[in-house]
Amino acid sequence: MRNKLAIYLSRAILLLCILAAPKTSLAQNNVIDEVVWVVGDEVILKSDVEELRLNYLYRGVPIEGNPYCVIPEQIAIQKLFLNQAKLDSIEVAESSVIRMVDMQMSENLQIFGSKEKMEEVMNKSTSQIRKELRDNIREGQIVKMVQESLVGDIAVTPAEVRRFYQNLSQDSIPYIPTKVEVQVITQKPKISLAEIDDVKRRLRDFAEQSNSGEMSFSTLARLYSEDLGSAMKGGEIGFTGRSSLAPEYANVAFNLQDGNKVSKIVETEFGFHVIQLIEKRGDRINTRHILLKPKVSSEDLELSLHRLDSIANDVRDGKFKFEEAAIYLSDHKETRNNGGLLPNPMDNTSKFEMQLLPPEIAKAIEKMNVGEISNAFTWMDDKGREVCAIVRLKDRISGHKATITEDYQSLRELVIAKKQEEILHEWILKKQKETYIRINDGWKDCEFKYPGWLKD
Repeated sequence: MRNKLAIYLSRAILLLCILAAPKTSLAQNNVIDEVVWVVGDEVILKSDVEELRLNYLYRGVPIEGNPYCVIPEQIAIQKLFLNQAKLDSIEVAESSVIRMVDMQMSENLQIFGSKEKMEEVMNKSTSQIRKELRDNIREGQIVKMVQESLVGDIAVTPAEVRRFYQNLSQDSIPYIPTKVEVQVITQKPKISLAEIDDVKRRLRDFAEQSNSGEMSFSTLARLYSEDLGSAMKGGEIGFTGRSSLAPEYANVAFNLQDGNKVSKIVETEFGFHVIQLIEKRGDRINTRHILLKPKVSSEDLELSLHRLDSIANDVRDGKFKFEEAAIYLSDHKETRNNGGLLPNPMDNTSKFEMQLLPPEIAKAIEKMNVGEISNAFTWMDDKGREVCAIVRLKDRISGHKATITEDYQSLRELVIAKKQEEILHEWILKKQKETYIRINDGWKDCEFKYPGWLKD
């Protein structure tokens, strides 16, 4: 169970702005847009608030209270954390941002049904949506890193957990929702050498066109790069540190000396790249790149699915155990040495609430009994790649009121979350006193969670 404040902020940051603000809104007149809050040297626009409100509405996320009070405060808290990140020089790895963008885009397509419908409703092109997602997710990850640096490692003793539980009234004892444990075996469909050779040929051609002056690298990136977030900026990814880049990319990029020459072809977990140096500043670098991703043929995809179905049948027939198959046959590095058991990164256990599982896995196990194995299906993994998978439902723990014997870990996490929230609460109150804050008339009549926004 995560810190409530962290969840609150993550939702506000990770949700993509969907529509422009209408001409009228609660607390406002017919002005199309205006600055409604100032936090330090950052502004909050009326359109920021309205877009996030509509985003919550489209995704069915409830807002507890007046949205024109709750949402500006969420954004203001975010800006306090982002300002701290600047002071502490906190960065987030770009590779992890790209993975999360890919997963969020997949979720968007499931919500809207098609790319065309998504673009119609959001009134933006796919490349614009990806860019906004990239910026928002990066900020969300930075906020999370700042929070983690502030709360540190909190020690909790068993006596504290017992005391916390004993002091709860019967109505306050938390309900533990149904949780599952899932084992997974994945296989990456093979990509033909011909497809890889074709990708490399195209990249070599792009490099030759740029090196010869036939066409600029930035134009080629806009036309052909499959990293849509940077493509619209001519392939430019902005100044980043080595740790924020894929290792293979960083090794080549930081060795570039001539901004007029294009690098050799670089393979990373995202695909194949060619890179152009823009500028170096100490331990940070700004580059352009063109990314191409080899495509899996339908025949190779079907072959991989068939292979996994055969493995599932062999396990069902008792020829070997699922755990053994995971160790020797799975491509999923994070699970194969643990019998395929999927780890939950949110609480460092193997137990998941259904809504926290990847959608494809949740759908596969929804009607399965404990011990059953699914048919093969495709799954977008945490690196944004389509892989084939089978899963086994290892355990299902039905929802129930927490007990100290069965749910000690969950109760311990509640105690930790309470302490974390107290630390962050005090930090926000302190930052409010140190930060210039101005709120326009018409936006002040609110019951804020943190009253320090309104200064005498």
